[in-house]
Amino acid sequence: MNSSSKRESNDFFWPSYVDLMTSLFVVMLVLFVYSFKLFKDRERELKDANGELKAKAIELEQITRIRESLRRLEGQYFRYDPQNERYELKLDVQFKAGRDEIQERDKPALLRAGRLLQDRLRSLSASSRGQNVRYLVIVEGMAARYLYDEARTKRDEQFAYQLSYRRALNLLNLWSQNGLNFNRDQSIELIIGGSGFYGTGRYPASREGQNKRFLIQVIPKVGRMRA
Repeated sequence: MNSSSKRESNDFFWPSYVDLMTSLFVVMLVLFVYSFKLFKDRERELKDANGELKAKAIELEQITRIRESLRRLEGQYFRYDPQNERYELKLDVQFKAGRDEIQERDKPALLRAGRLLQDRLRSLSASSRGQNVRYLVIVEGMAARYLYDEARTKRDEQFAYQLSYRRALNLLNLWSQNGLNFNRDQSIELIIGGSGFYGTGRYPASREGQNKRFLIQVIPKVGRMRA
């Protein structure tokens, strides 16, 4: 009896033991495969992140180099605005109240500034060819508020937008009529606009009357410009 019972016990134990070990092996195999997949996924994520960091480092290096090159713009006609990180027209061109015509006395200097700008940007574009660098030139017309008449300022907002846009357009027309066409250069995109009574880079309230003007901003871009 004892021998028979022992044999039956062994016959029951070993198959159960084998089943248990097989189950453990399967579990370990599944855990190994899952862990390996997690490892490979993490490795791929790190490679992608490293690639992005390298690309951003290259782009930052390009931007730094471009900004250094743009320093050639600084001088009689342009200056760098560190607060807004852009190059701006240095000439203080003023319009008559409610008018959009550029005064004759300002035209020669604006033409010289336009030629200098085009020459500098063409030179920079040639030196950075193949690096996918573009230059955004923004001509932004502005208008002066009615400092002590807020109701009138509010009422004339739409007129101010139209007026300031025409001021910018007249500069573009002046350049075009004298052979300066920035849009012929694939590396240069020229945009005109009017900010009316608003926008950045305005004179403070104590000099509000001097906001009858326009800004010319130059901003370098790395990569493709989207419409």
